[in-house]
Amino acid sequence: MKMPALDTFDEWTPEEIPTGFVANAGTADQYVTGGWRSMRPVWFKDNCVSCMMCFLACPDSSIEVEDGKMVGIDYDHCKGCGVCVHECRFKALDFIREEEVVHEEEEEIASVIEKAKEA
Repeated sequence: MKMPALDTFDEWTPEEIPTGFVANAGTADQYVTGGWRSMRPVWFKDNCVSCMMCFLACPDSSIEVEDGKMVGIDYDHCKGCGVCVHECRFKALDFIREEEVVHEEEEEIASVIEKAKEA
């Protein structure tokens, strides 16, 4: 069965709804999927030995690697599952509540706005 055009979804008849259809693979990098995360992993670079256990365990490929070493976390795709934190034996990863980050970002933005007003 051929997949009907997605932009006409609202017009599909019951016969046009695909069954057993598998979407094209490898498209996850085109979508920001980490927005519903409630917990955020935090990376402590000084504790990291780049053993790459977090990279191997991450189901979302959110551990950023360059030259065989961890360089960060892709928060656009991280779901906050905590597997990386659990696997790290060097205390290089920990969890904080996502709302703490949002609150800190809001305070930082407010501070920048205040400084701009004073200038």
